[in-house]
Amino acid sequence: MSEEELRGRLLDGLSGDSRAYHAFLQATSDLLRRYFRRRLGSLPDEVEDLVQESLLAIHDKRQTYDPALPVTAWLYAIARYKLADLLRRRKRREQRTDSLDQAAIREPRAPEHDEMAGRDLEHLLSLLPKRQQLSIRHTKLEGLSVMETAQRTGMSESAVKVGVHRGLKTLARLIRGDT
Repeated sequence: MSEEELRGRLLDGLSGDSRAYHAFLQATSDLLRRYFRRRLGSLPDEVEDLVQESLLAIHDKRQTYDPALPVTAWLYAIARYKLADLLRRRKRREQRTDSLDQAAIREPRAPEHDEMAGRDLEHLLSLLPKRQQLSIRHTKLEGLSVMETAQRTGMSESAVKVGVHRGLKTLARLIRGDT
């Protein structure tokens, strides 16, 4: 489908023509599939997930399309963001796994030591206000992004950042023994 046909289908879909919108989404999924296959040769299992995530984002943001601009530029911009999100998630997961593996190699510990450290951490976290606990737990311990944490907890992204900052300051004071 050409740029103009794609654009026309989107605009018709935005005006309420469900068949045109369906055709737009079908053509878009083909474009996205090719786009992601070229970029994710080593991760073929991720292609279909990214196509679906991108289609959802396109549907959610369809009212933001500026008819003065090429529709493919708008589509590929959304696809680039989804691809960047995937690569960031994978990198975070790999770093978390790598750092855990390296820590285990450098410093073998007895299981009871890990259990005690976990209890100490839980005790320290329990002394914080709930919002700070959740912010630290999700971002620092589970490795979620600020945006993911905000979505999961119902807090704003700013509130999550403030919660992490204040919570870590409070934990540092508690560990040092400051009152």
